[in-house]
Amino acid sequence: QVQLVESGGGLVQAGESLRLSCAASGRTFSRYAMGWFRQAPGKEREVVSAISSWSGGVTYYADPVKGRFTISRDNAKNTVYLQMSSLKPEDTAVYYCAANGASAGTYYLSTRDYPYWGQGTQVTVSS
Repeated sequence: QVQLVESGGGLVQAGESLRLSCAASGRTFSRYAMGWFRQAPGKEREVVSAISSWSGGVTYYADPVKGRFTISRDNAKNTVYLQMSSLKPEDTAVYYCAANGASAGTYYLSTRDYPYWGQGTQVTVSS
């Protein structure tokens, strides 16, 4: 099975930037569509961004992060990234990386579409 490990979270002030990384196990990373989700206290887990399998040519961003976050993948390093800029206090959440192994060349937006999850990394943005 696929194992995912997130890193890069931390405590920052509003307006600052962070880059999250998600390292995946295995030799078939390029086949996986990847997603970033977040969950704040008392809130449901929500999709933040997603990227298609293979070349990652198709991406999705939730409205609250459009223009501020960028998702990318490096298949040679088995890693997907989430570059977060102009962070706001409302971005505070545990951020999770997830993988879908369907290799269809598309992305997915539902938590139910992702059988593989990392442990999460905390992002806290102070005002």
